[in-house]
Amino acid sequence: MRGNLLRTTAFVVVGGILFHATPALADWPTFDAITHFLITQMENAVTNAVTKVEDAVTNIGDKITNQVLNLDIDIGDLLTKGFTQQSNYQKAQVGAHMQITDASNAAMARVNRDTRNAQIVSEHTVSPQHCLAVSNGQANVAASVAAVQVAQTIGSITDNRGEAIVGQPAFYGQAQAVQAINSLHMSRYCSQTEEDAGLCTRTALANADQHGWNLFGNGNYGNQDGVNAANDYATNLLQPIVPAALRADQLASVTGQDAFARRRSYNARMSLGRSLLNYVIGIQAPVVPLTATQKQQLTNEGLPQTNQGSWLQALTLEVDRRFSDLGWAVALQAMPPATVQREIATELALSNYLALQNYRVGLWQAALTATQVAQTEEINFRNAVPMPTPTIN
Repeated sequence: MRGNLLRTTAFVVVGGILFHATPALADWPTFDAITHFLITQMENAVTNAVTKVEDAVTNIGDKITNQVLNLDIDIGDLLTKGFTQQSNYQKAQVGAHMQITDASNAAMARVNRDTRNAQIVSEHTVSPQHCLAVSNGQANVAASVAAVQVAQTIGSITDNRGEAIVGQPAFYGQAQAVQAINSLHMSRYCSQTEEDAGLCTRTALANADQHGWNLFGNGNYGNQDGVNAANDYATNLLQPIVPAALRADQLASVTGQDAFARRRSYNARMSLGRSLLNYVIGIQAPVVPLTATQKQQLTNEGLPQTNQGSWLQALTLEVDRRFSDLGWAVALQAMPPATVQREIATELALSNYLALQNYRVGLWQAALTATQVAQTEEINFRNAVPMPTPTIN
């Protein structure tokens, strides 16, 4: 490197002298002592200049080397200190972020806790619809007990009538039974034709004991007159005329004993048929006070307002409320998931309750079917040949 620098410097000095030298004259002598001296002085000057340049360049290189070495030491120290400070900044930043994150997490945890508490409160707060369902369910159960009691009361009366026990018209004879049923019709259900015949005075419920609508109606008879009309219709439907009772000497004879056995079978079949119709009457008798919600549902359906309702009507209103009531539909939309699940559970309980009542009616229907089969087979049964009565010594 130093050699290249010296050669370059010499070329620069020589070039400068040459380019500024006076042109040679053709008549000058080839060798001149003065010229030789000048050239020698010039060479010495160039050599000294080159030497000085070389020394200067060497000193510059040494200084640059020393500065670079010193600079390396200072830069390393500065870098060490800078990295240390940067690390301290990063540590402080991490600590600050940790504190911010902790504070944010604590705040969010509290928000989430408050939200969850609100959800728990909302889920465990009893819905007004659930309260209505419980109240109506209790009313339905009470109505079912009262309906069965009504059916049993009617059954005790109709069974005594059909058996023609002492005190009933048929006990004294079939004519008395016919007279009794006709007198009842004239007093309660006299028609215009009967009035024209001079038998009775026409009533508001003319021929109501012959109209099937009075048995079923709208699910609630409303008052005692409605219950009587339904019961009298059932009487005309199944057993309008009760056969005369077997009593006294009639029961003592062999023929009387045979007739009495057949009469008991007749009474049992009539009682079975009447028990089912008595149940139909009992579930529609006004036996339970209606709640305010049930009365409002009646108004919504365009039915007349009543204070007393039947078991069937109470069940019908409860089913209709969940199917068509606008208030229930709006409340359902606003219910939280837990409340909806409770509502579904309540409806499943109601479905089970209705299924149980259908099962009970199904038992009656099965009994009636079995009775019809037995009666048909009894009628169709014939002995192959007449059998003599055995004689016992």
